[in-house]
Amino acid sequence: MSTTQAVPQDKDTVIPGELYMSFELGDKSWKLTASDGRHGPSRYSVHAGDTAAVLDCARRAKARCGLDPQVRIHSCYEAGRDGWWLHRWLTAQGIDNLVVDAASIEVNRRARRAKTDRLDGDKLLAMLRRYHAGERVWSVLREPTPEQEDARRTHRELAWLTQERIAHMNRIRSLLMLHNVRPQVVIGGRDWARWCANHRDQVPPLLCGEIERESARLALVKQQIKMLEAARREELAEGKHQLVAQLARLRAIGPKGAWVLVKEVFGWRRFANRREVAGCLGLTPTPYDSGDSQIEQGISKAGNRRARTMLVELAWRWLRLQPDSLLTQWFNRRFAANGKRMRRVGIVALARRLAIALWRYLEHGEIPAGASLKSDAP
Repeated sequence: MSTTQAVPQDKDTVIPGELYMSFELGDKSWKLTASDGRHGPSRYSVHAGDTAAVLDCARRAKARCGLDPQVRIHSCYEAGRDGWWLHRWLTAQGIDNLVVDAASIEVNRRARRAKTDRLDGDKLLAMLRRYHAGERVWSVLREPTPEQEDARRTHRELAWLTQERIAHMNRIRSLLMLHNVRPQVVIGGRDWARWCANHRDQVPPLLCGEIERESARLALVKQQIKMLEAARREELAEGKHQLVAQLARLRAIGPKGAWVLVKEVFGWRRFANRREVAGCLGLTPTPYDSGDSQIEQGISKAGNRRARTMLVELAWRWLRLQPDSLLTQWFNRRFAANGKRMRRVGIVALARRLAIALWRYLEHGEIPAGASLKSDAP
C-alpha cells in the first residue's frame, strides 16, 4: 500500500535508529502508523489478525526510513476487545509493545474535533515517542499471564449469567402483566411449573408459548450458574486457591467476594504502597483546584470496576459484621450520624481503607486492627 508523507515530528524527543509503530485495531482492518521520527509517518492498512502483514509493514517502514533491518521496534495499541494476544505475539517477535488505557490518552477539548483512524494513529505515534523520551503521557496496563487471565473467567461468566437470569425473569413478569396476571411465586422457582399450569387459561396461547420458551432459557441459565458455582466450591474445598481461603477467613468476607478480589487484583498484582492499591481500584480523589475554584470531584473510577464494586459491597457488610474493628469505629465517628448522603460518601472512603487493610493482610499477614476471624478458622 502506498505511503503518505506528513510534517516531520520534533527530533529532540527521538531516539535515532529505532522505529515507532502504533496500531488502530478494528473488527475488519488494522491501521498501522510507523516512523523513526526523522521521516514522516508511513501508514498501512492490513486485515485484522494478519500477523504476517504486520511484519511486512514493519519491514517496509524500516526500508523507507533507511533503518537497519535489526533495529528495535517500539509499538503500542489501546486496550480493547483484542485483549492481550497481540501484545504477547509482538513481544515474542522482539517488539517492545505497550498496551495503554484508552481513557488516559489526552484529547482535544474543543466541542467539535475531528476524529479519524488516521488522526488517532498519528496521535498514538506521537505519544509513544514522547513516552519513550521520558514523559508521563498515559497509563500503561500491566500484563497478566495467560493463566492469570484465564482464572478470571469463572466469576465474570457468573456475573453475565446472573444478569441474564434477571433479564429473563423481568421479561416473563412483563409479559404476564400485559393481562394483569401477577405471579405470587418465584419465577423459575420450584413452584413455577405448577403455577403456570394453573394459570394457563388466563393468557392467550401464543403468549403462553412465548413465556414457556422464555422459561426454558431461564432454566438453562440457572443450570449453568449452578454448575459454575459447584465447580468453584469444589476447587476451594480442594485447597487450590490459598489466597481466596485466607481472605475468606475474615468475618464479613465470603468465598464469592474473596474470589473476585483475588482473581481481579490481589492474586497477581504487586503493589509498592497503599497509594498504588487505591489507584489500581479507582478509589483515589480527583480534586479540581484552579484559581479560586477548589472542588472535590469524587473518586477517579479509573481502576478495576469489578473489584471496586465488590469492595463497596464488602464495606457495608464490614460495618455490620465487624463492629469492633477500628475501620468500623472510624466510619461511625466520621459519617454514621451525618445523614444518608454522607454515609454513601463515607462508605467509599471505608472501601478504600478496607482495600489497603486487605492488601496488608494478604501480603504481610496483618489482620486488620480489631477485626475477628470466623469461628471455624484456625
